Amino acid sequence: MKSESLAQHAASGDPARQSFGWLLGALMLVMLLSALDQTIVSTALPTIVGELGGLDRLSWIVTAYMLASTLVVPLYGKFGDLFGRKRVLQISVILFLAGSALCGLAQNMEQLIFTRALQGLGGGGLMVVSMAAVADVIPPAERGKYQGLFGGVFGLATVVGPLLGGFIVQHASWRWIFYINLPLGLFALLVINAVFKADSKRKAHEIDYPGAFFLSLALVGITLFTSEGGSVHAWSDPQLWCILAFGVVGLIGFVYEERRAWEPIIPLTLFRNRSFLLSSLIGFIVGMSLFGSVTFLPLYLQVVKGATPTGAGLQLLPLMGGLLVTSIISGRIISHTGKYRLFPIAGTLLATVGMALLTTLTLDDPTWHIWLFSSILGMGMGMVMQVLVLAVQNTVSPDSIGVATSSVTLFRSVGGSIGVALFGAIFSQVLKSGLTKLVEKGAELPRSLDPEAIHHLPIEVQTPYLQAFGDAVHAAFMMAAAVMLLAFLLSLFMPESTLRHKNA
Repeated sequence: MKSESLAQHAASGDPARQSFGWLLGALMLVMLLSALDQTIVSTALPTIVGELGGLDRLSWIVTAYMLASTLVVPLYGKFGDLFGRKRVLQISVILFLAGSALCGLAQNMEQLIFTRALQGLGGGGLMVVSMAAVADVIPPAERGKYQGLFGGVFGLATVVGPLLGGFIVQHASWRWIFYINLPLGLFALLVINAVFKADSKRKAHEIDYPGAFFLSLALVGITLFTSEGGSVHAWSDPQLWCILAFGVVGLIGFVYEERRAWEPIIPLTLFRNRSFLLSSLIGFIVGMSLFGSVTFLPLYLQVVKGATPTGAGLQLLPLMGGLLVTSIISGRIISHTGKYRLFPIAGTLLATVGMALLTTLTLDDPTWHIWLFSSILGMGMGMVMQVLVLAVQNTVSPDSIGVATSSVTLFRSVGGSIGVALFGAIFSQVLKSGLTKLVEKGAELPRSLDPEAIHHLPIEVQTPYLQAFGDAVHAAFMMAAAVMLLAFLLSLFMPESTLRHKNA
């Protein structure tokens, strides 16, 4: 049976239907695990910092995972073509599970950040290999409805992550945030081993290790600069600018290497494809804006609104609902009409409006305002995420689908890593400035973001403390809205291309 007809056989009642269903479910599960660990820790951050300390490195609990997963995304695309997607996916699941177990055993902030990075090395493979596997078995004309499901899974993880994390923290230990991956990952591993048929047609590849080194140097340098500038290091600190210099050298070296490499990680010729160029830029901006801002929403709900960790997660359900609905509906419409250009335009516009509305929240606003504004944000995101991948897969040659998919995923992940670091630095700087004024007035403040301790402060201290915290969150969302507006403007130039009915 040819791989491109597998979905058709499944839909027509062929015996392959059951295997296809199990495979699709397993791929969605591993993508869920990968995306979930980008957000599941957000509601647990106050608890983790309260136990392990290290408030100044709070954002690195998220950034370490996202940065590590970003670094390996392009390599996994090549490894899948070279060694077969089944084998590479199994290895990435095992690495992810090992990192999860070690995260749960961490005894201090340094160990947790290191093991989160290890977990991310596996998590990067889960996402990109899953999406490439879908492209292998489903032609573009049918792929919209399936990509809509995968977009829904990604969006589900964005919102269910804080909900699940809050529930676990409130009813168990924060360590179970990582331990819960073990049974789910093992189940996915067993299903993949049973129903994922290894592809015997493999194309020989040369891995661009120098390119990977320069890319890693660039990403680490730029992310460290954005996350530590103004917080860990003063902007005038020469050490901070040396870090940026390493990042710039890495970026220049990466471009030089990609121009001369026999088989580059990201072929620069892909940027001549207008759909690829715009999808990569929009994906970068969306990743930066979404992950850089939504990370702080559960914190806002706990600290300012006094929600429990579980309650903070539940109050993000409108965001999840909006995202799931528009992701699935847009996928269905695209499969029916063959048109996709309208969705990134409408999606980025709605997301910009949603983020702008979130900046207007005040301490006295009712919670339903957050529900309404976050649902608008979610509806916008549901129209964008997977449509960008679909647009690229439809316009590049079939033998470039793997590298094109991994490249678009890379740009979104890079944007997310830089967004969390950059907005985390902005949040920390604004919060530090506000709290410093309180300390200068003689107020005694908690040493960590413990919501319970904050709400036990005297009212004359608590109110300005909450106002300072709200201002810090608003600053992050204002930046996110401005960045998302740029994504909307770029989406206006996205070309329309008829969806192919075959992979080759």
